[in-house]
This record gives sequence, C-alpha cells and structure tokens, in this order.
Amino acid sequence: MVAAIVISICVMAVVSYAFIRVFAILKDKSAILKDKELLESVTWENRGTKTERSLVLQLLKSGVPAQTIFHDLYILKTNETYSQIDVVVATKAGIIVFEVKELSGWMYGTGTQTNWTQVLNYGEIKNRFYNPILQNNQHINHLRKQSKQFENLPFFSIIVFYGDCTLKDISFIPDDTFLVKPKRVNDVMQIIMEEKGLANYSDKREIVDVFKQAVRNGESKDIQDQHIQNIETMLGKGRIFE
Repeated sequence: MVAAIVISICVMAVVSYAFIRVFAILKDKSAILKDKELLESVTWENRGTKTERSLVLQLLKSGVPAQTIFHDLYILKTNETYSQIDVVVATKAGIIVFEVKELSGWMYGTGTQTNWTQVLNYGEIKNRFYNPILQNNQHINHLRKQSKQFENLPFFSIIVFYGDCTLKDISFIPDDTFLVKPKRVNDVMQIIMEEKGLANYSDKREIVDVFKQAVRNGESKDIQDQHIQNIETMLGKGRIFE
C-alpha cells in the first residue's frame, strides 16, 4: 500500500514537472514570437548585427515609437560613397545617432584621439581601433548635409558598448555625446528628453523621407558591396606586401 502511494506521488511529480516544462517552453516561444513581431515593426530579423537589433528591440520595449526608429542606414556622401549608420531615432529633442560596438577587455582613449586602445588578457594583448566618438561624429556630419533642416537641428551621439568590456580610462567626452552600456541606454534617453529643449522641426515629413531613403539604400546589394569595397580600399590591406 505504501509502495503504491509512493509510486503515485512520483508519477504525479513527474507529470507536474512535464507540464511545467511544456508551459515554460510555450511561454518562451510566445515571447520569442512577440519580440520578432515587435522587431519587424522597424527592421528585419536578419538585418544588421545581432547587437544592433537588440538595441532596436530595447528601444521599442522602452516605449520609443516604431515610426521614429531607423536601422541600418546608408547615407550618400558628397563623394558618391556611403556612410553606414547603425541606428537613428528622431525625437522631440532632436536626432539621436547610435553607434553600436561589441568589444571585450579594457578600453582606453579620449574624445580627441584618433585611435583608442583595447587591452586583453591582462595586458598581454593590445589592439588599436578607430575612436568611436569621432566615427559617430562623422556620421552626424554626413547626416547634416542631407537636408537644410539638419543644419540647425540638435544632434546627440550615443555609443553603446556591448560585450564584456570596461571603459577603463576614457576622458574628454564632447557635449551631447554619451558612452553607455546597454542597460543605461534608457537612462541616457531620459536625460536627453528631460534636459534638452524642443527641436525646431520645420518639416517632419522631409526628415522621415531622408531616413527612409537611407534605409532603402541599405537594401541594395550593389550599395552594400560598394560600401565594403570602399572600406577595404581605405584600409589599404591589398597594398601591403611582406
């Protein structure tokens, strides 16, 4: 009799656990589908990088309207090449331009240095990379040339650092420029919204059209290939002979 009760309890425990697992799996799948649907209100699930899409999803979940977020933009420059911008958000305070980085290790640099230093493996490995503040400032400069409105609108630069990295010694950050980890993006957005005045948009439709065209540019395989080729030419890897 006791054995039968024990077996019955064990069976009930197994069944209960199975139901819990199934419920958890269904819940996870539902959450994934909801995130996919939300993301697709702005971009495609395979466009850009995973971290860029993660940022877009975070912005959406924090209440930023989908119609104000633009992902993976290709801005035509005066020399007929393109500048690729990760994410742009049009807000009441002005235009926020995001640069997304995924790095590990310790970061050293200043707002004015051309290159920053990435330190890995307790100092054994040191890599140099282009200053992301200057990089995003270039993006903003190219954007300003897309419309007369942009010449007078406030622009804000936010560089988001994903990965296991530490901003160990970073200084001389320019005004309206913010360096953040993903969890602090909403805080910075709130600071901009609360502390900055209202931007004077003379034609919001034109602003949206400029950004939408930049997103459409990124859908062109020819433009993507040209952009990659331009970067490779600039780096000059093919002109090094050892």
